[in-house]
Amino acid sequence: MGKKDAVIVGYDAISPLGSDLQSQWQRALAGQSGIGPLNRFPLPDGFPVHIAGQVPDIDKEDYSFLSARHQAAWSSPVFKYSMLSVARALKGCGLEITPAIAPRTAVTYSSAIGGLDAVLSADRRLQQENKLPPPYTNPNSCINMIGGKIAIETGARGPITSTITACATGLTSMLVGAMFLAQNRADVAICGAVDFALVEPIVAGFYTMNGVYSPKEGRENDRPETASRPFSIDRRGFVISEGAGAVILTTREFAEAHGLRYNAELAGWGMTSDAHHFVAPYLDTIRQCMANALTDAGIRPEDIAAVNAHAASTKVGDSTEYLALREIFGNKLPPVCANKSLIGHAMGASSVIETIFALQGLAEDILPPTINYTADPEIDIDCVSEGKRPLQQQYVLKNSFGFGGCNACAVFKKSIR
Repeated sequence: MGKKDAVIVGYDAISPLGSDLQSQWQRALAGQSGIGPLNRFPLPDGFPVHIAGQVPDIDKEDYSFLSARHQAAWSSPVFKYSMLSVARALKGCGLEITPAIAPRTAVTYSSAIGGLDAVLSADRRLQQENKLPPPYTNPNSCINMIGGKIAIETGARGPITSTITACATGLTSMLVGAMFLAQNRADVAICGAVDFALVEPIVAGFYTMNGVYSPKEGRENDRPETASRPFSIDRRGFVISEGAGAVILTTREFAEAHGLRYNAELAGWGMTSDAHHFVAPYLDTIRQCMANALTDAGIRPEDIAAVNAHAASTKVGDSTEYLALREIFGNKLPPVCANKSLIGHAMGASSVIETIFALQGLAEDILPPTINYTADPEIDIDCVSEGKRPLQQQYVLKNSFGFGGCNACAVFKKSIR
């Protein structure tokens, strides 16, 4: 137990299950789905995707960055949702970034897709109305601007970087934040990710690359809530969703010196690159990523009480993750939760929202269910399909994998102060 170990002092999330974190968590434990009809934009005739996980509106909350004036300039939703998650995470743990600690506060909050929606909107205006882009168009589209706006809002003046690893972005931001703490470059790290990918060409693009959920012929009228089916024999791709999540890391030394409470610490982590295929997962490097996290934590596979899986509901992705889990855990595979069954796939934000759910479960010794599950005889797994399950937990493993062969795994340990 070192002074520079990263402990988790606060977090907050907005997901298709709601805006308030406790309400989301209770809905997750109840096995409720956040998936519904896609109405973020008018669906043209023949548009192939009809369902999504959409987050609720937050504009009535009392924050300056939710004013009409601010949103007129910062039109992409990635800004207001990311800033809300950070503001609430800091408020929840009672940490104010004062001038005294600002130079030692890092920002690694990022996004997989960023504010592409602002550029697309400007392009339509240019093409259809021959009007030049609004002046904030390019700043909206800079992915690192999300961290920049968070730094401006909080006053953080330590190291800042954007950790973009596709769908592993949120978890990677935490691992990079922990590096800053371990190397004594910061005492606090504001980590997390935000993504709002429900934009026409992005959604349609996931369809043409055969990644997004597509109903089986004859089942076009199935309820949207049943579409996200990780590890299930009838899984048919991921359901695109939106969301944001913030995690506040500090060194143990800082937390104890400032009277901050914490329930968990980052005990170990691994990152690997597939160097194999641009989207298809690779068994060897996924297994190695998990093994590296366990080794870094100094624990054995049997010490892991539960796994929070990446599990996006794709045929090859879920199968590869399962095979890697079996190679690590053998015949003693612990329960595996697949939160995307509840909230869909929020791209880079998914890994941090799911991490927050794992931390909630670690603190309360309970696992949320994986819904919409029908056993696949080739995937012999206990994914908590019967409903929420009480389970004593000391260590949990979180997996996240992204396009480009970006793998991130982390071990979290219960650590109460």
